[in-house]
Amino acid sequence: MSVDAAVPLVSGADVEEAARLLDGVVRRTPLEHSRALAERVGGPVWLKCENLQRTGSFKIRGAYTRIARLTAEERARGVVAASAGNHAQGVALAARELGAAATVFMPETAPLPKIAATRGYGADARLGGETLTDAIVDAVRFAAETGSVFIHPFDHPDVIAGQGTVGLEVLEQCPDVATVVVCTGGGGLVSGIAAAVKARRPGVRVVAVQAATAAAFPASLAAGHPVPLTAMATMADGIAVAAPGDLTLAHVAGLVDEVRTVTEGDLSRALLFCLERAKLVVEPAGVAGVAAVLADPAAFAPPVVAVVSGGNIDPVLMMKVVQHGMAAAGRYLSLRVQVPDRPGSLAALLRELAGLSANVLSVEHERTTARLDLGEVEVGVHLETRGPDHEQHVLAALAAAGYAPRVD
Repeated sequence: MSVDAAVPLVSGADVEEAARLLDGVVRRTPLEHSRALAERVGGPVWLKCENLQRTGSFKIRGAYTRIARLTAEERARGVVAASAGNHAQGVALAARELGAAATVFMPETAPLPKIAATRGYGADARLGGETLTDAIVDAVRFAAETGSVFIHPFDHPDVIAGQGTVGLEVLEQCPDVATVVVCTGGGGLVSGIAAAVKARRPGVRVVAVQAATAAAFPASLAAGHPVPLTAMATMADGIAVAAPGDLTLAHVAGLVDEVRTVTEGDLSRALLFCLERAKLVVEPAGVAGVAAVLADPAAFAPPVVAVVSGGNIDPVLMMKVVQHGMAAAGRYLSLRVQVPDRPGSLAALLRELAGLSANVLSVEHERTTARLDLGEVEVGVHLETRGPDHEQHVLAALAAAGYAPRVD
């Protein structure tokens, strides 16, 4: 790895200056203790709730810092941004409060609530392309054609300094923190947090977490320069960034202790965990840090602070992810059993399941498969259970009753 050492990094003083600029503009978000995570880690674990920030994410911090530092003439030309949603809202609100017109390019796949919120803050939201990379290309072209100032979602010193104010708050709210875990896409948030934390407490471990199917940092760090991903497929649209910038890559290489990845199952389990145990509504991208702690709690020395970064989630996606999370957590069980094709066989199976306190969600019959002998029927049952232990109890009890269940 030979990331350009000549790239100047944002300093702790830069972040502190941004904090003074943002005083009275952004919310000092709460730090909530998680007993359930603490039990797993073996020490205190706190959630830094940036999902409760204005616009629902930390993005207002960097966007406001960047736009506030433009000249009056630059703000008069307007600003333009590209975003899957959270940066869009941050730019839209910051521009409105600072008197600048804002145009935001968003992928066609951007969640509808994020599009509506961006327009609600007064920005001209334009949809096009399939990815954030496409939106950035359109935004840069628009800036060149109109003279609008492009507000990069992560690769600018002012944006990084603004996002870094999250790190200052973490140090003030949890002075003995040992590990800070940060969900990471393009790297603006973790770059800023690392700059702030390492300036005051160099021994604090900073861990960046990416979705495994949209993790651009590992290859880029290995190559020493940004390496674009050829494909991305993740529910965490907010951190689905094809490549880091030169500036964020330099920060992660120089200041971040580790980059970890989490699976889609990890993300869905973490989202369900935040709903059930922390009473927090968080989008998939925003739970990446929590997902990493849940997946490997022994890897994080306490006290741990996991940044929960975004609360903007489409309700339709929420339903899908919750179902996925319940399946990943062993709360759903789909199985097939073969029973005699005669009256009462299905009723007997359902009575057996009722006695095991397994809630039947759906039932289907299959009579034509080659697996069946003459006079048999296969019953597919989709169950809701209380978790992995209950699943195993149901399977064992059915086997003991002579059903030979087969898990789908």
